[in-house]
Amino acid sequence: MERGPVLSKPLARDDLSAVAEVRAELRELLRHWGGPGRADLAELLTSELVTNALVHTGRGAHVTATLGDGPGARVAGRLRVEVRDFVSRHPTLRAHPSQADTSGRGLLLVHTLADAWGVRAHGVGKVLWFELRADGDP
Repeated sequence: MERGPVLSKPLARDDLSAVAEVRAELRELLRHWGGPGRADLAELLTSELVTNALVHTGRGAHVTATLGDGPGARVAGRLRVEVRDFVSRHPTLRAHPSQADTSGRGLLLVHTLADAWGVRAHGVGKVLWFELRADGDP
């Protein structure tokens, strides 16, 4: 994927106000990107991964959002969001969280709504990532 416009932001440990800041910066990056609802979906999925990293690791994180796929990416390209944290333990995808559970739905949202997603080891820690196409078509 060729790199286009990028958002890169370090996140301090336990700073949940950073979730709103990341959403605002992502909204600006995606101002002219995607079909109806795609930027909103990107904000939702990004906030889930950022929140998970800050709440479940007890450490800071780093978020990167990249628009790619060459010329015209600003309008029609693929978005890739990566959230790196500093805990090697991989998250568990809960297929059916109960109504009483207060957590466990964020990764399920990413799994269900992203065009692609995954987890990979990265030095001390891991990277959770997802991709969205601008048009939402396969």
